[in-house]
Amino acid sequence: MANQRPPTKINLAEKLAQFAEHWSPKIVARYNDNEVRLVKTLGEWVWHKHDETDELFLILEGEFDMDFRDRTVTLKPGELLIVPAGTEHRPAARRGEVKLLLIDPNDTPNTGDTATATQAVEL
Repeated sequence: MANQRPPTKINLAEKLAQFAEHWSPKIVARYNDNEVRLVKTLGEWVWHKHDETDELFLILEGEFDMDFRDRTVTLKPGELLIVPAGTEHRPAARRGEVKLLLIDPNDTPNTGDTATATQAVEL
């Protein structure tokens, strides 16, 4: 029989209240080979890409910009954006703090490069 673990319930507001730093993803759950991460953002992040995987951004609070070389996409709470693998992008929270939920394959560096990434940690 498969791994018999109980269902996992996560309160996102409680998890978000446990940290204040920006651009430092926190792993709040795992499923299959993925990490569910929460992150608070303020200001602009770095231009980067992920060659091996798409990236999912779900906006929980605030207004968020995703810059691409040819345009900017603005997202509001309840909206999500999938950035295809290999697409250069720069996340930005230009109008105050933004709270996001990310789903990434295990150990995905947030800059696309382990040498420059902020390591996601378990919360």
